[in-house]
Parts: sequence; structure tokens; C-alpha cells
Amino acid sequence: MTLAAVAFAGDFRNLVYVGTYTDKGSKGVYAFRFDPSSGELSDVSLAATTDNPSFLAVAADNRYLYAVNEINKFNGGETGAVTTFGLDRTSGKLRQLQQVSSLGPGPAHLSIDRSGKYLLVANYDGGSIAVFPIQKDGTLGTRTAFVQHSGSSVNKDRQSGPHAHAIQATPNNKFVLVADLGLDELLVYRFDARTGALSPANPPFLRVAPGSGPRHFAIAPNGKFVYLVNELSSTVAVYSFDGSSGRMTELQTISTLPQDFKGENTTAEITTDAAGKFLYASNRGDDSIAIFAIDLESGKLSPVDRVRTGGQEPRHFTLDPTGNWLFAANQNSNDIRVFRVDPKSGRLTSTSKMVHVNSPVCLVLVPIK
Repeated sequence: MTLAAVAFAGDFRNLVYVGTYTDKGSKGVYAFRFDPSSGELSDVSLAATTDNPSFLAVAADNRYLYAVNEINKFNGGETGAVTTFGLDRTSGKLRQLQQVSSLGPGPAHLSIDRSGKYLLVANYDGGSIAVFPIQKDGTLGTRTAFVQHSGSSVNKDRQSGPHAHAIQATPNNKFVLVADLGLDELLVYRFDARTGALSPANPPFLRVAPGSGPRHFAIAPNGKFVYLVNELSSTVAVYSFDGSSGRMTELQTISTLPQDFKGENTTAEITTDAAGKFLYASNRGDDSIAIFAIDLESGKLSPVDRVRTGGQEPRHFTLDPTGNWLFAANQNSNDIRVFRVDPKSGRLTSTSKMVHVNSPVCLVLVPIK
């Protein structure tokens, strides 16, 4: 069954795009449709061929999709790439419009600022970040900012140099936060939304516990708290955030694992629900999603549950726009599984719904009506 064939077979109001690693049989970005009323999924189809599209972002008007190409050589240079696609919501197909240098090797994350006018890119292998203006036709203009990080931390295998792993603008669009796994720092930049320029905030970073390995972060919907998942220590650090000064204060650090856990584990993705009541973080090794309740006044976390993802290495997961469903991408078992979300308790219930995609590493949902 093709994407076009299932478009009218049910209430398929969402397209789900899947970023992958292309060294184990995958060819690029894949897509399937999702019916939020029933949880039904369509068959999977190849939406676009491209190398290692390991992280995706969709424009605010849902007309364009951006993918990092997590590679180390592009057009003869020591750099990765960013590809811009035109998005056809009828067929689900993607049409490549542009491919440009990410300005550093191994880009692993990208996001769009709150105005929808700039694309923010984190180069993991290169330890750098860049900002590109988004033009009217969806393509990227000449970069407006570039920052090369420097330094190291205590883990010689993973932290011998900077590794910018996530980049995101704050809800008021006045700051850009960057998690650098190699430096054990959460960096804060002032962001000029008129020009796309970055400048260090005061203070310019917040240092986490040595060897923690900050990976991704979620910002509370009200903008008052930041939740940082630390890949190497399997913890979530909670910070208060001052939207006028950019200052952060640590409030709590909590494990994503039970006290009796034995074995190896690294964390991966983190997100809150739309109301800011619950937080989710994925464990690779334990192969689970940890669920926490958020105190809306203090921002602090309380454990609620820990649910197995039914596969291996849940590198990424996302909630659908209704907040009733969670999709978990199990990278090493080549599957994407669907969980029902209880909006009152935040708990997840496994369903029988799943699709197979080789090496899925990122998911984005696009409403189609």
C-alpha cells in the first residue's frame, strides 16, 4: 500500500517522517501516515534518498523539511551538510531543493528559531554551531553566525574535544541554548532575531558534573525551566531559567534508572508534554522511557514510571500533536512502536501498532489537515 493509497483510507491526519542512518540498508528519509483517532499506521515509503539524515526539522508552515547529513566530508571539505526538501503533504514525498555545508563535520542536530526565520545547526564531530537564514523559498542563505567551541572534559573516549549535540532557541527567542557533550557544558547565547547573530550571554555557560555528557534538553512550555538529559551519567538535570538575563540555576539532578540497575546505559532523547506536566527521557541499554511528573511551581521532577520500548536502543521518540500517542524509534531493532499516553497520569501503555524502518534515529510529525 502506498502513501497516496492510504491517504483517504481513514482519518490519517498526520505524516510521520523518519530520519535514519544509511549504513545498514536505509536509503534516506522515510514516511508513513498516522490516524490519531485509532492509532492506525500506513505502510512505510521512502520519501527521499540522502546520506545519514539523522535529525529532522519541519518549517512552521509545514512546506519544507530540513535534514542534517551526519557525514564528515562534503564537496571536498571536512564538513557535513544540511539538505532542504520541499514537502508534498498529499503524496508525502520530499523534493530536494538545496544541500549546503553545515560548516562543521558530523552535524547531529538542528532546529528552527521561534520566528521561523532561522535554522540552527549543531555539528557534533566538529564541536561547532551555525545559524542560517531561511529564505522565502525555504532554502538557506549565507550563515549569520558561526561559533567554534573548544576544550574537553574528563572522559577521554567521549570528551577529548567539544561535541555540540543539541541547539534550540528559548520560547521568547532571545537566547539560544547549546548542549555540548564534550565540554560538560550547557552554553547560553544571546540571539538577535533581526540579524541571526549570536553573542555569549553572561555567564556564557553552565557547567554540569564532570563526565555527565549533556546531550539533549527540553524547555518547559512556560519558559521557566530547562531539563537537560546527560547521556553518560543517565541523569536529568533541572534548571530554573531567567528569560530576561539568560541565567540558569540548578535545582535538581535525578537518575533515569532505578537504584538497582546494573549494566551499561546511555540516555538519548527528552521532551515534555504540551502542558508541561510530564517529562519523558529515553534509556539505551535499559531500552526504556522514564516518565516524571513536573511540579509546575518548582519545576522539580518526581518519578512516575519506566516503560520498556519493546525494541533496542530507543534513540529518539516524540509525542503526536494531540498528546495522546508517543512514537519510539528503536535504532538497533529497526522498528518504531506506538504507545498510548494517559494525559492525566503521563503513563504509557504499549500498543500493537508498529512499523519497520532500518536504523530509525529521528521522528517528526506533520499535520496534513
